[in-house]
Amino acid sequence: MVKFSLLVRLEAKPGREQDLEAFIKSALPMAQSELGTISWYGFQLGESTFGIFDTFETEEARDAHLNGPIAAALMAKVPELLAADPVIEKVDLLAVK
Repeated sequence: MVKFSLLVRLEAKPGREQDLEAFIKSALPMAQSELGTISWYGFQLGESTFGIFDTFETEEARDAHLNGPIAAALMAKVPELLAADPVIEKVDLLAVK
């Protein structure tokens, strides 16, 4: 059962919105290759605000994702694309359909 998730909020630097969108889209194949990642969503909330939401069945899978290639690639892009450090929140899911 999916019980664990991550909610990541990303704020693009002015003028870098399209680059951040492209980066998020480029991360999809990496997420698809992670056995422990059940679902992975990249989304946009406003002109410069983006996010990632993903789900996991175990705490270990969530931690593996946090220490995996997507997180490493994102952290490498922070100075270039983001106006501030990403806000990464561990979320425990209460109800899932």
